[in-house]
Amino acid sequence: MSDRSGIFAGDNPFELTRSWLAEAETAEPNDPNAIALSTVDKDGLPNARMVLLKDVEDDAFVFYTNYGSAKAQEIEQAGKAAFVMHWKSLRRQVRVRGTVSREDGEKADAYYKSRSLKSRLGAWASDQSQPLPSRASLVAKAAKMSTVHGTAPKRPPFWGGFRIVPVEIEFWADGAFRLHDRFVWRRATPSDAWEIIRLNP
Repeated sequence: MSDRSGIFAGDNPFELTRSWLAEAETAEPNDPNAIALSTVDKDGLPNARMVLLKDVEDDAFVFYTNYGSAKAQEIEQAGKAAFVMHWKSLRRQVRVRGTVSREDGEKADAYYKSRSLKSRLGAWASDQSQPLPSRASLVAKAAKMSTVHGTAPKRPPFWGGFRIVPVEIEFWADGAFRLHDRFVWRRATPSDAWEIIRLNP
């Protein structure tokens, strides 16, 4: 496409995402890797929440969570998810939709190990999305985890990653007079070639 130049240039949407994210890391004051993750429950009711994107691989986007959480349960049930990354400072966003699989091998172990000790113990302490009698009870449970697991806790079996393999990635940038620029990369399955389309704003 002759008019797909500048910040939209390139034929690899994962490289383009990494480029935009790197730019956001110098401009956004907090969590440039934050994404609004969308799932649906068993009744088809949508759900959304903010999580942190931890890796842009060559073919997927990866984040980590408790497998007992509402989002994890909804992902496991549907096998699909979507997210949007929005950078107010850059006036840009990236939207992603695709299929989801678990990342619970060596990469999940390595990421878990890279977290602070308190975060690792917190993962053991939290029954994510379940009712909590009080904050004090959570803090007490986290303290207990330090005596149970010590200073080198292993990754909990109920905690790990999810890998979103996209069938659609849209790049949006603010334009004058609300005439925004939008390009979408689409494919029917992850093994198909991308089709790149400019969209009306």
